[in-house]
Amino acid sequence: QLQLVDTGGGLVQPGGPLRLSCAAFGRIYSSAFIAWFRQAPGKEREFVAAIRWGTGRTYYADSVKGRFTISRVGAENTAYLQMNSLKTEDTAVYFCARGVELSCTPSPYREWGRGTQVTVSS
Repeated sequence: QLQLVDTGGGLVQPGGPLRLSCAAFGRIYSSAFIAWFRQAPGKEREFVAAIRWGTGRTYYADSVKGRFTISRVGAENTAYLQMNSLKTEDTAVYFCARGVELSCTPSPYREWGRGTQVTVSS
């Protein structure tokens, strides 16, 4: 079974950058999607971005378009989320997940990382 380990969170000032990593232990098929979701206190888990493993095609939530970039390095079996121009409203626990279909809802994703806290504050 695939295991995902998401890391890279921390405290960053508004406007600053941060890069998250999602290391996969196990095989990721080319047709699969790796996605990032986030969950702020008292809110539902929301879609941030996704990438199709084989083609590298990317998908973004409107709230992060132009600021966040999802990528993957197949040889490292790792996906990344580069976050720039961070805002206080980006504060949340960020999770990576693997799914066999693209979805903006959490339910189709089968494996999840434990999450990494991102706090944007001055």
